Amino acid sequence: MKTRIIPAIDILSGKCVRLTKGAYETAKIYDNQPLDVALRFQDLGVTHLHLVDLDGAREKKVVNHKVLELLASRTDLRIDFGGGIQSDIDIQIAFNSGAEKVTGGSVAVKNPQLFERWIDEYSPDRIILGADSNNGYISVSGWQEQSTLAIEPFIKHFLDKKITTVIATDIAKDGMLQGPSIELYKQLLSALGADWSLIASGGVRSLSDIEQLNEIGCYGAIVGKALYEHTLSLEDIRNYHIS
Repeated sequence: MKTRIIPAIDILSGKCVRLTKGAYETAKIYDNQPLDVALRFQDLGVTHLHLVDLDGAREKKVVNHKVLELLASRTDLRIDFGGGIQSDIDIQIAFNSGAEKVTGGSVAVKNPQLFERWIDEYSPDRIILGADSNNGYISVSGWQEQSTLAIEPFIKHFLDKKITTVIATDIAKDGMLQGPSIELYKQLLSALGADWSLIASGGVRSLSDIEQLNEIGCYGAIVGKALYEHTLSLEDIRNYHIS
């Protein structure tokens, strides 16, 4: 199967924005209506959406669940939702608002026992591990805090706990439109085997980048700024899905 293109919609104050390297002060508004953006993606043949609650990531609780509810009820997109999911209440809000899957990053670092319980309670197919790294080390709390956990053993720990899907973001690449971290993903896939799904995130700028990720075995590629800045054209996506 070809690497899946997964558009990202990042929500800040109810608007569709993009950040550069996770810095909130770099926020650029691309659309005031996230639903319109989601429907445009759906019209291209896209089936999956990565929805990020940036307010939630900063406030450490789910904030933009009404946006999730709107997109889930008005589109056919299969939504994975992340940002601020730190407690049982947060994850219940996300699933009750229409998320098909939930991505947890900070909680997996700060409360791994809770995250492991979610894997068992909701099933590994509904929980995604968010492994956001900077210089090889995991960052948390909307990328505002750096941990001492190296990305490879961090992912391995949760693969051993039966997680099946990991979104690995290279923060230094995020929003830069300079290409994804091919070497990082090759290293992870080589070291950790092939019986899990790696979703690449950060830096994708063109269809050739997605083709490179496909060659090394990435299950998916999250695409954000490339879509909004049109370095990856809508026609490219349409052709990719029908080829």
